[in-house]
Amino acid sequence: MSRIPNTFVTLQKKTKISYMIRLNSLHISRLKWRHWLLLVLLSLITLTKLIPLWGFIYTTRIYPIIGSLLSPISGLFPFAVGDIFIALSIVWVFFYPIYEIKWRKQLAKRFFFLAAKRGCYPKKKVVFGRVAEYLLWVYAWFYIAWGLNYSQPNIYCRTGMKPVEVSEAKFREFAYRYADSINYLSEETAFDDQRESQFNGMVDDGLKNRVRDAVLKGYNEIGAKEGINAPFNQHPHAKTMLFTPLSSMSGVTGSMGPFFCEFTLNGDIRPHDYPAIYAHEFAHLLGIANEGEANFYSYIVCTASSDKAVKFSGYYHIFFHVLRNVFDILGEKEGEKFLKYIRPEIIQLAKSDRNYWLSKRCKALDAAQDFIFDLYLRGNHVAEGRKSYSGVVGLILAWESHHAKRPFDG
Repeated sequence: MSRIPNTFVTLQKKTKISYMIRLNSLHISRLKWRHWLLLVLLSLITLTKLIPLWGFIYTTRIYPIIGSLLSPISGLFPFAVGDIFIALSIVWVFFYPIYEIKWRKQLAKRFFFLAAKRGCYPKKKVVFGRVAEYLLWVYAWFYIAWGLNYSQPNIYCRTGMKPVEVSEAKFREFAYRYADSINYLSEETAFDDQRESQFNGMVDDGLKNRVRDAVLKGYNEIGAKEGINAPFNQHPHAKTMLFTPLSSMSGVTGSMGPFFCEFTLNGDIRPHDYPAIYAHEFAHLLGIANEGEANFYSYIVCTASSDKAVKFSGYYHIFFHVLRNVFDILGEKEGEKFLKYIRPEIIQLAKSDRNYWLSKRCKALDAAQDFIFDLYLRGNHVAEGRKSYSGVVGLILAWESHHAKRPFDG
């Protein structure tokens, strides 16, 4: 008699399993071609992030093709297309569920064209499913259009450079050579004629054109030999951030627009900062994802320029990084001595810059942006997060050692 209930239980299990298989088959059958495409893209993205060789192939072979297609198209528009896309996406993600769940039925009473067919309004899980799918498409687009550059090997692997251990004596020599160069350029800089008006004014079209030509020439010259793609767009168009006030409040001076391969610059940038920031964001456009590496490429391109304004900007852009390293490595006493060695005009300019940006910042927004961006960097294989910005001095020392030459001479 004990066999009867066992047989019944077994029959129940088989029936349940059969039902689940039919249910899963029904769900799979509901997947449309776009869902299968999305799954394939997400799988490829995951594999590329896990396999270094795939990341290298993406950056050096696939991304230049994508960039050469998207960049000229976005360049047709005078505004930042990516900024508008992001803003509209945020608005849609927030308001679409509210519209479908709360407002649509009410609005349909007044506007018949908003009514659902046969009165079948989507359920909540369908609404939020659509939002989730949209976000997954944005995620896939981000990585395919630019984001997979985070998966490429670091600059040491790409160039054959090696990290260097620097003694205090060697770093002191480096710091004072740097000081000699920036001191010299501050006297000879092309900003001299209109120093006050330009340093306190906005960037004019003449400077923008000079910077574009100088930076483009620099990246065309270094190319793959320094571990970076050659420019794939010989007519780059730097866009002004649509939300410049918000960017200034959060301390953002430039950004890479990954969705349309464009880069944007803060409209509040001062003229002496403009060339180096332009070159930094241009490095991102060429596939450099690491912030310290972008600073490094900005430095070597700007300081190699024959345009003294661009050259000065390249040196000045790393001033605070060098100063911080002087105090950290050589000590406070040597740091104070180093500050006195720098021309007073440069110190005054640095103080003016600090006050200028602090006057525009919102502490809460700045802190939130720092936290989110740090998470973003760490989530994309940049383990040091925002600290990667300050890695530029170490890269310059390694580059100087690798090339066995002194970049500060002249």
